[in-house]
Amino acid sequence: MKNRCGWCLGDSLYEAYHDEEWGVPVKDDHKLFEFLILETFQAGLSWITVLRKRENFRKAFDQFDYHKIARYNEAKIEDLLKDAGIIRNRLKVLATISNARAFMKVQDEFGSFSDYIWGFVGGQPIRNKLKDYRNGPATTPLSDAISKDLKKRGFKFVGSTVVYAHMQATGMVNDHEISCFRYEEV
Repeated sequence: MKNRCGWCLGDSLYEAYHDEEWGVPVKDDHKLFEFLILETFQAGLSWITVLRKRENFRKAFDQFDYHKIARYNEAKIEDLLKDAGIIRNRLKVLATISNARAFMKVQDEFGSFSDYIWGFVGGQPIRNKLKDYRNGPATTPLSDAISKDLKKRGFKFVGSTVVYAHMQATGMVNDHEISCFRYEEV
């Protein structure tokens, strides 16, 4: 039996996400955007709630095509707010559109969003040494700085906690417990 981080135990969807995705370095802009939007919708909710709706989010938001999302109009917004398969929060839907536009501006400035965001960690994951996930941080001075910079660039719903969760999900920081089988693999 594999030893996993305590936060994912007892739910097969959580365990699969933990085993296959969480903490794996992501440098693909499309995937980084998807995680950023999912983390945005997760704000104030549990990650499992978002994870269970992930496929619905992909369908509703055109597979997270930020070019299309940046052009959403009021009719599309209203359709999204009627979609029971996603989290129907007007401010988060509007933030997604705003974030798609800001995302593309960052790409224009830095060549890719990946180059921009990974630049904060020198292109390499930060390896923490957590014995118990409950003792891990929700924010760090680095996530504070990234949050501040994202907001300056027009991003919404990117507080330090959301940013830190994004860093964990996309492998910018390795917060697997040191006893977890994934700790040395990512």
